[in-house]
Amino acid sequence: MYKARIDDLPRGGKLAVKAVRNGRGIVALKAIRKGATICEIAGKVVSAEVVWGYWDIDERLGENCFRYDADNYLDPNGKLGQYANHSCDPNSGIVKKGRRLLLKAITAIAPGDEVTHDYSTLLGVDDVWKLRCNCGAENCRRTVRNIASLPDTTLKKYRRLGIVPDFIIASK
Repeated sequence: MYKARIDDLPRGGKLAVKAVRNGRGIVALKAIRKGATICEIAGKVVSAEVVWGYWDIDERLGENCFRYDADNYLDPNGKLGQYANHSCDPNSGIVKKGRRLLLKAITAIAPGDEVTHDYSTLLGVDDVWKLRCNCGAENCRRTVRNIASLPDTTLKKYRRLGIVPDFIIASK
């Protein structure tokens, strides 16, 4: 088992960072009910320019950043959020509450399940980044792209669940 920073893991032993299908990921140690806040995605807020610079250092640094608002990103390097992986059939989503990014369960999550979210929900139309997907979901899209690439039914579902931030919708 891999460990994220001890001060970054939620209290109560609810989550761990473990080996998963695609490297390391966040795994539930206890059952998490649908609608529950799983954890905060902590880190430092940086400009898009800083994130572009990360690609020259190590592409994983740029890939791990979360779109925070129209012009900035949250860099979770060294924190639990660094291990938040994508799935085309996620069991959680990112919700922005004030200045905080929270990971919220959109389905019940059983102990031992990897906690995943759909990266496309944080990629505005102006985001050009894409990823060849290897999530293993039955409905895998094979490539992760920005919000405009989502099937209409998926986007409607995500909006109904409240896991697409307003600034991402505004980018359409």
